Amino acid sequence: MIVEINGNQQTADAGQTILSLAEALEIPIPHICFHPQLGAIQTCDTCVVELNGDLVRACATEVTPGSRIYTDTPEVRERQVAAMNQILHNHQLYCTVCDNNNGDCLVHNTTEAMGIRHQTVPFEPKPYEPSIDATNPFYRYDVNQCILCGRCVEACQNLEVNETLSIDWTLERPRVIWDQNVPIGESSCVSCGHCVTVCPCNALMEKSMIGQAGLLTGIESPTLQRMIRLVEDVEPSLPPVFALSDVESHLRRADIRVTKTVCTYCGVGCSFDIWTKGRQILKVQPTVEAPTNGISTCVKGKFGWDFVNHPDRLTTPLIREGDHFRPASWDEALSVVAERLFDVKSRYGPDAVMFIASSKASNEEAYLTQKLARTVIGTNNVDNDSTYCQDPATYGLRQTVGYGADSGTIQDVAAAALVLIIGSNTAESHPVFATRVKRSHKLGHQKLVVVDIRRHEMAERADLFISPRPGTDPVWLLGLSKYLADQKWLAYDFLASRVEGLEEYLESLAPYSLDYTETVTGVPRDLTMKVAQMIHDAPSLAILWAMGITQQRDGSEASLAIANLLLLTGNFGRPGTGAYPLRGHNNVQGASDFGAKPLFFPGYQDVRDPAIRRRLEALWQVPLPSEPGLNNQEIAGAIHQGRLKALYIVGEDTAVVDADARDARDAFSRLDFLVVQDIFLTKTAQYADVVLPASPSLEKEGTFTNTERRIQHFYPAMEPLGDSWPDWKILQAVAHRMGANWPEYIHPREIMAEAAQAAPLFAGVNYDRLDGYHTLVWPVKADGQDEPLLYRERFHTPSGKARLVPVHLQGPNHEAPSFDLHVNNGQLLEHFHEGNLTYRVPGIQTLVPQVFLEVSPELARERDLTDGTWVRLTSPTGWVEVPVLVTDRVRGTTVYLPMNAVGTGAINDLTGTGIDTHTKTPAYKDTVAYLEVIRRADTPEPPLPRRNWRFHRRNPQPGVQVELKWARSDYEPINAPVPTGVPGR
Repeated sequence: MIVEINGNQQTADAGQTILSLAEALEIPIPHICFHPQLGAIQTCDTCVVELNGDLVRACATEVTPGSRIYTDTPEVRERQVAAMNQILHNHQLYCTVCDNNNGDCLVHNTTEAMGIRHQTVPFEPKPYEPSIDATNPFYRYDVNQCILCGRCVEACQNLEVNETLSIDWTLERPRVIWDQNVPIGESSCVSCGHCVTVCPCNALMEKSMIGQAGLLTGIESPTLQRMIRLVEDVEPSLPPVFALSDVESHLRRADIRVTKTVCTYCGVGCSFDIWTKGRQILKVQPTVEAPTNGISTCVKGKFGWDFVNHPDRLTTPLIREGDHFRPASWDEALSVVAERLFDVKSRYGPDAVMFIASSKASNEEAYLTQKLARTVIGTNNVDNDSTYCQDPATYGLRQTVGYGADSGTIQDVAAAALVLIIGSNTAESHPVFATRVKRSHKLGHQKLVVVDIRRHEMAERADLFISPRPGTDPVWLLGLSKYLADQKWLAYDFLASRVEGLEEYLESLAPYSLDYTETVTGVPRDLTMKVAQMIHDAPSLAILWAMGITQQRDGSEASLAIANLLLLTGNFGRPGTGAYPLRGHNNVQGASDFGAKPLFFPGYQDVRDPAIRRRLEALWQVPLPSEPGLNNQEIAGAIHQGRLKALYIVGEDTAVVDADARDARDAFSRLDFLVVQDIFLTKTAQYADVVLPASPSLEKEGTFTNTERRIQHFYPAMEPLGDSWPDWKILQAVAHRMGANWPEYIHPREIMAEAAQAAPLFAGVNYDRLDGYHTLVWPVKADGQDEPLLYRERFHTPSGKARLVPVHLQGPNHEAPSFDLHVNNGQLLEHFHEGNLTYRVPGIQTLVPQVFLEVSPELARERDLTDGTWVRLTSPTGWVEVPVLVTDRVRGTTVYLPMNAVGTGAINDLTGTGIDTHTKTPAYKDTVAYLEVIRRADTPEPPLPRRNWRFHRRNPQPGVQVELKWARSDYEPINAPVPTGVPGR
């Protein structure tokens, strides 16, 4: 369409706002409250323009054919300046000594860009004490700096959807409040950091920035207040303030380094800029450029980086002497590793050695780990953490649709008409992924069904919550599928043209009537029928699942059932559809993709295929083993049997995460030789003969692959600590010390280039195409074309058609009746897995200082348990001792023990009685135990502080509710005469 802007004709798109059009044309329009990921909040009124003779807000007004827009008339300028003065009435300008004066303070920059020379009404403090709320361990709120733009509220209510923040417009001086106006540290705030990220000034700031960012910050309070008053003395003449602050801001940049990185926690793959000053981490700053998360973070990604500088960091190689370690040089340590590995290989053969790649290290490092195993030792004994979690989902998807990974991206999940979450505590395990579901659900775009044995946050938010008996999820999925088939609610055209095996699969569903399904699962038939109706009515369906499904004896079969259900209903290959097995670690997807698996070379090429071996032998210039190797679950047994003599572990705490962890630790003590390469002296490293100090992601360069299949580039924010090395350098040094004919890799880009030659899946992947925030979602063709949404035209099978595969269930283990409790386990929002990183973050420890066992109110009454009562849980394989927390998140005789603990509360001292038959993934979720109360002399202390968000009530709101501001008697409408007195508040 054609419109006129400032007298010139321009072309605009349908639905385009005046602000977006002006930005595209590089016509400046001031704006404070608008944010591209939050939309038009309309609280600041600084973006006023003239449209067809009327004053309107540019952020919220769409252009129409023939629109006449003026952005620079005297009336527009006068109204914009008046709006800016209303903002400055709420904000004290002391930019030169402000920790937020870093060139990106929107209030400062907008005031200066508008050329405002005089503040017509002085700043007026708000009547609230204390004026600063610093009760959160990570950030503080200064009410006197808050301009009431509402960005933080919109982010909390409608992007993160934790629904903690709101603006109380009924107060004489409105302010942002947490929950029902309580201190931040006593609210439902989950410390995600969304509010801090979007704040356009210094009202919300990271504590790590305060007193650290600038040349004139960090001044003691009395002096600082005098300097603030000095700055105020120059007002209302603003240019001197800005001139001095701009100089100071420019000087800061010489000390502050801004580096793009990718989060090192869960598999969502959030990316952001990290601000550092030497080794000091000032803040994490997400950006709209980030393809997965945008401006979103969770408590770990935003604030969980203190482990990088923790005094426990390994900074020099260690060699065991008797029952202790002594420091050693790299030369000596590498020599010992090479000699001992050669010795084991020569005495027992190459298959007596095994390698474990890290699910937290880079793709390039996983590639080198498997290359070291295969080309130097000559074994396919190489694995990564995926055996413990993702392999059953990979199996189910490979059998049906071809690729063992997410079939779309987070954007597809957000766009789905219906989301079904099964066995995933998404809001705590994959919090940023959950925000997109919560947002679409809250804003009315999406229906949500949650299937789980525990009532977590996503279950509470769901339109329908289904709670089957433990271990019966696949039965329910098959019963649901049969009912859909009986009702003729299948995608018959899709099935006829794109799917094989329909008749055989439908026959296999015959036993799963609604009556049988209800009897086995405990799910009322009406609920199953209601879910079927919702699927039938939904134009698109996405299914999310995680370890609640995969870590069962029938994990692979349940994943097959999920893939089959999506095929039956035609929910592959279209936007808003697909299968989403959510990956646990930041690079557990990439570690498998790049070949750290006993059955697969890089790119999931079968080691048994002679043609593939010949091609890789030509590339790597060595013969390659053809027999599949051992996986993680088989390590302890192979050691006890004398088949495995040496183990090389990169960045995994296997002695804690392995099922039946006590048996694993016993096995490690029997090894001839153990090498551990890590950043801390973990429980596993304590059994090592040589410990090699590695570097975390902030100290090196490489790529990670997230749960979407998205490959992302991260950069070094600081140098390696002490004498630690990046993993890729260590692996290369070991290979060279062992005489390998490897190239001399100078940079990880060279490793990626070789991996792209090795695996057709990554043919077009290179560092130039991954520069900055650019990403590639595999498969990637040689020309760089990637495929974010799979299966649009064909499935990744020889015929191009998907396969419906009948499901064969074995059911959960059956132990003696004395094991009367079912022990569920999983993540907590604050901690990550065994806690090796997060327990070294003081703020996180403040929120959740220790592990606890969730027990139901009915079990607590029956066993006389209260918060803090210590109990011993005993399973067929071991025991733990832990305090209890009584909560209705669990019910009956099911208890929940988070995996975030070591010592006497480690969940894997209980697990270990069953495995998935296809992938040998441990059935961690199929654990039973009996409970004994431990009588202690001291009074029980609640294990979770009452300040924790779980004890507080959220305050859901539609958003900022700007209409309440407009209804106030002191609000000056944008079409009203420009006020000359005290501005509206």
